[in-house]
Amino acid sequence: MDFKGVLVKIFTRNREVVLCAAGTAVALLGLGLVYKYNVRRPEKKFTRVGVVTQLLLHPMKSGKAVLVETAECLRMGLKYGELRDRHWLVITEDGHMVTGRQQPRLVLVSLSCEGGQLCLNGPQMEELRVPLQQSNNAVVDCRVFSIDVQGRDCGDDVSNWLTRYLESDKTVRLVHYEPHLKAQRPSEKEPLFPKDEKVAYPDAAPIMLMSEASVRDLNTRLNKDVSVFQFRPSIVVNDCEAFTEDTWDHIEIGQVELKRVVGCGRCLFTTPMFDQFGLLKSPLD
Repeated sequence: MDFKGVLVKIFTRNREVVLCAAGTAVALLGLGLVYKYNVRRPEKKFTRVGVVTQLLLHPMKSGKAVLVETAECLRMGLKYGELRDRHWLVITEDGHMVTGRQQPRLVLVSLSCEGGQLCLNGPQMEELRVPLQQSNNAVVDCRVFSIDVQGRDCGDDVSNWLTRYLESDKTVRLVHYEPHLKAQRPSEKEPLFPKDEKVAYPDAAPIMLMSEASVRDLNTRLNKDVSVFQFRPSIVVNDCEAFTEDTWDHIEIGQVELKRVVGCGRCLFTTPMFDQFGLLKSPLD
């Protein structure tokens, strides 16, 4: 299969996940792995290792997850309709990213697209709808960690809504990544990524995969259970042993093949627990 063919295939929940027999046995630190797309290598033999149980998009960086039944697997992440994974970013007026690390209540903000409109919802806030395409709005230079990127400003109404929701004393804005804008190159942070790899606003990779078994194992050591949603994966699998995903070098889902690049280091952003009103506790502290 040529490379373009890999990119347009569709993931469906409950498709079998198969593991390349050449996978490494070295366990990597942390829950979850990050993957890049790779051309299928016919000479490799695959064996069944589990089942895809959940597909998750996080359209806005640090925003609420969207659970979908199917998703297109594209080079810059999963896509469902007009939604693209981590293609919207909250920033300060001088272009620095704002995430759940600084504003934990962002994880309760839902971003969706309906009928050509961008929709925002949050606890105790009215729904906001604005045009999805606003080509006359400014393109903004911004930064994700230390990397320069760009985004199309989503307008003053969105800015006012987010600033009020976060009860911020400084104005925040929302930007949207478009294909012709400057993207991140993960190789600038992690040299194991190919130099031509590009992503919009994720921390590093376009895809993160983890297993339900790993979360269940973690919960045996906690006073209060956590869910897979706190780790913000793209693909969740089951019917495997805890942390066995750390050993998968190549995986195939349907007709899409992914190659592991690095283990996903976990930051404090995985720890907050929320109800509809805000922060409850940090279970991993």
